[in-house]
Amino acid sequence: MSEQHTPRSLIVTFYGAYGRAAPGPVAVAELVRLLAPVGVDAPSVRSSVSRLKRRGLLLPARTATGAAGYALSPDARQLLEDGDRRIYWPWADRREGTGGWVLAVFSVPEAERSKRHVLRSRLAGLGFGTAAPGVWIAPAHLYEETRHTLARLHLTPYVDLFRGEHLGFTPTAEAVSRWWDLTSLAKQHDAFLDRHEPVLRSWQSRPDTPAPEAYRDYLLALDSWRHLPYADPGLPSALLPEGWPGGRAAEVFRALDERLREAGRGFVAM
Repeated sequence: MSEQHTPRSLIVTFYGAYGRAAPGPVAVAELVRLLAPVGVDAPSVRSSVSRLKRRGLLLPARTATGAAGYALSPDARQLLEDGDRRIYWPWADRREGTGGWVLAVFSVPEAERSKRHVLRSRLAGLGFGTAAPGVWIAPAHLYEETRHTLARLHLTPYVDLFRGEHLGFTPTAEAVSRWWDLTSLAKQHDAFLDRHEPVLRSWQSRPDTPAPEAYRDYLLALDSWRHLPYADPGLPSALLPEGWPGGRAAEVFRALDERLREAGRGFVAM
């Protein structure tokens, strides 16, 4: 298992792809079965669901047969719905948006410095870049998600949100290269392509789509991909370096999603 494919990440990915559609809680034994194809053993499943329970994302519950299981909390469902908009939103639509920028300007008293760390971490996790100390910036289409994320974490007293345009003095493309680490983002896209483009080519050469293999390859691809639309929040194409790999990475994920997602559902239902 690669460093990125941690047991906890794969469990979240499973719930996002398949588990939340279950009519009730998912039994622990079933989670063990469903995580085995991607290299997660039973002790890792159990310890990871315990951590997710402590974070308030999974709730212990009994299945219809009385087995121990876990259901998603309301906060977890909201996070997954937010993720849907990022993960499955057509990349071209994100890139060609002309809605300007959303600015988050914050100030946290020294006595509450722990909230300052949480605030910075969440803005970074949402895909914001740093325009100046205490001033974070992102494409304007992230406004709604930013607003209810900060409200959910009770951070709104420390933040003001603005929408606007960049009017100078530095050319916007040059400024964007300061606000985000584009070299690092490009490497993340390239790493996704290195791992999953050969998988896509292999599937494209096959006439069949067996459910167990489709499930395994889809879960691994989704677990890799779902982090990218947060690291790279859909910066406009005109502001990115020539040959930017994000579009090709998005096309590879889209093709894997179309080929494997529904086929993989057959393995979940076995």
